Amino acid sequence: MQEDVLSLLAARNGHFLFESGHHGDLWLDLELLCLRPRLVQPVAAELAKRLSRLGVEVVCGPLVEGAFVGLMVAAELNVNFSYSERFTRRAEEGLFPAGYRIPRSLQSRVREKRVAIVNDVINAGSAVRGTFFDLQDCGATVVAIGTLLVLGTAASEFASGKNVVLESVATLPNNLWKSSACPLCSSGVPLEDVAGFRVALQGGAPTHNSPT
Repeated sequence: MQEDVLSLLAARNGHFLFESGHHGDLWLDLELLCLRPRLVQPVAAELAKRLSRLGVEVVCGPLVEGAFVGLMVAAELNVNFSYSERFTRRAEEGLFPAGYRIPRSLQSRVREKRVAIVNDVINAGSAVRGTFFDLQDCGATVVAIGTLLVLGTAASEFASGKNVVLESVATLPNNLWKSSACPLCSSGVPLEDVAGFRVALQGGAPTHNSPT
């Protein structure tokens, strides 16, 4: 199943700026993930199967591609679906400038519910972190984080720290650095801001998605 997930992703190597403000050497063009939804459905069904033991009442997916996967998982589990929207906020040390919040009309639908956050790919975890904290503010109980692919260790560390289950169909090691400790910066490798996240770090809004 890991190879099934990886076959859906368009990857390239280089020196990239992520939504979280971290730098890394792997970029995934996630806009292409759901180009053929029928190919995603089997791995979404596998993720739903892994979450089915947890008594999930609502699936919440961060916009954009995470919500597409979340909708598929919610359909497999036959539970309600919600989503979170990205917004720009003040960032400490230039990290995690993007917050996520549940639309007002959906907040009452997640209150006192057992919720699984479902994403497409988790790297530093901006979308999952932001969604988690807003769900808590809405009165929901987050019981699991589910994703097709986990990159590196940040997701497992966050899930463990919040005492929630982490389920993923595939995992890959990954490099993730603060800008001040980035060896590619030190080596003079040009930084690629593929999705325009530098604007968000300066107080604007990012325009595209990446493995957050």
